[in-house]
Amino acid sequence: MGKYSIGEFEEIVLLTVAVLYENAYGISIKEEIETKLNRKVSVGAMRTALNRLEKKGYLKSEFGEATAERGGKRKRFFKVTKSGKEALEQVMESRQKLWSSIPSSAFEFDFA
Repeated sequence: MGKYSIGEFEEIVLLTVAVLYENAYGISIKEEIETKLNRKVSVGAMRTALNRLEKKGYLKSEFGEATAERGGKRKRFFKVTKSGKEALEQVMESRQKLWSSIPSSAFEFDFA
């Protein structure tokens, strides 16, 4: 598949971080995926994917300021790195190659 390797959920998380851009932190990412894709996401799965993507160098994170509304806790914000963008582009290109290779007759159904 190339030099980049990401699973389907990692792809979704990476894309969602890009969508949220300046506001990409754990809960906002989880809520965006659940809203846009109508898919339940556990906090544990989210944390695991974010940590894995950061270890691969596809994401970077930094802590925001502590806020009173969060009891003095700081949010951890994520951003897509250059390698993360390249991984997403490779996945997109691979999928487009497959889609464009499907003969039109493959989706002609003669059955109910």
